[in-house]
Amino acid sequence: MWRGGATAASAARALRSRLVPDPIHYPTAWLAPIASARASSSAPSAAAANNVVEEAAAAAVSVSQQAGSVSDALRHYGRCYWELSKARLSALVVATSGAGYVLGSGNIVDIAGLCCTCAGTMMVAASANTLNQVFEIKNDAKMKRTMRRPLPSGRISPAHAAMWATSVGAAGTALLAWKTNNLAAGLAASNLVLYAFVYTPLKQIHPVNTWVGAVVGAIPPLLGWAAASTELSLNAMILPAALYYWQIPHFMALAYLCRNDYLAGGYRMLSFADPTGKRTAWVSLRNCLYMLPLGLFAYKWGLTSEWFSLEASLLTMGLTIGALSFVLESNPKTARRMFYGSLLYLPAFMAGLLLHRLPNKQKTHNLAEKSERDGVLYGADLQDDERVRQKHEDRKPSRVQSRPPVAYASVAPFPFLPVPIYES
Repeated sequence: MWRGGATAASAARALRSRLVPDPIHYPTAWLAPIASARASSSAPSAAAANNVVEEAAAAAVSVSQQAGSVSDALRHYGRCYWELSKARLSALVVATSGAGYVLGSGNIVDIAGLCCTCAGTMMVAASANTLNQVFEIKNDAKMKRTMRRPLPSGRISPAHAAMWATSVGAAGTALLAWKTNNLAAGLAASNLVLYAFVYTPLKQIHPVNTWVGAVVGAIPPLLGWAAASTELSLNAMILPAALYYWQIPHFMALAYLCRNDYLAGGYRMLSFADPTGKRTAWVSLRNCLYMLPLGLFAYKWGLTSEWFSLEASLLTMGLTIGALSFVLESNPKTARRMFYGSLLYLPAFMAGLLLHRLPNKQKTHNLAEKSERDGVLYGADLQDDERVRQKHEDRKPSRVQSRPPVAYASVAPFPFLPVPIYES
């Protein structure tokens, strides 16, 4: 019996080992069903996670593309606005306007007013330069010097440029009217109209456009002076006169050096009818001579100290010598020398004006009168307030407390208290 039972048990174990592998000798066979069950249960969650990751990556790529396109657009239009505004030329206009503001100020320069004047002038100048390019698209496309500008190259549309010019010009004029005065805003608006609608078309009609452009360049210092002092006087004309006369030899030299380019663009310049360059050189020399007494006038009219008259005379003599060499030998070399000399002359002249300037006496007098008038009005207001207060006190009923008679006051209520004493 025992032997038979053992034999039966061993046979059962052998059969079970054939049907179910041993977990010690065959571990993969035991783990495979469990792994397959887990894999089948986790397959939907892994697929969902992969989908979420893919969607997040696609959204990040889309956002980065949009950010890149926005930054590219901002960079593109910023560059176009910079070139349309002729930022360097506008900065020179702002410098002359700021110099006029400082010259027109009294003992103290209002920094906030100066900043508002420069900002408004910058916006108006940018508007004028943009309109100039809008009206001259075809001409600029024919010239090597200007064919890469935003409008001829097609980087921006004329309608977009005109809208930019209109908005920035209106904003600059409004800023000047709000923060300075109507005289400064009127000068800015008139200069914008003169440059965009008179000087620009006149360039294709007659060489007198150079003199009209000189008037345009002389107005910004007047604008700054008017913004500071709210009026224009005789000594306010020193810097505008210097700018007017300076621009003639400056542009004459430039027109002589670039006459072939200007001819291709269809502009009418004095150098076209002057193949030898003598007439252009004489016009330059004459205007340099006009600038010689400006330093003396600045001193005589109380705008600067006497040292500026000497410095301005020496500067103008240097520019005059350059113009004289252009007259004696009219060629591109002497014209270029006079052109570079004019570039150095203007900042040196304005620096001397600001260095040796004297406070605007009229501005100081106006401030003194205003303060005195305000003081008188303030004193009158104080007197009126005192008078009203006195009347109000007089209308109040009298509340004088009656004191007891001396006979009663001299008797103390109690023997140990002092007698009350009343001061008259």
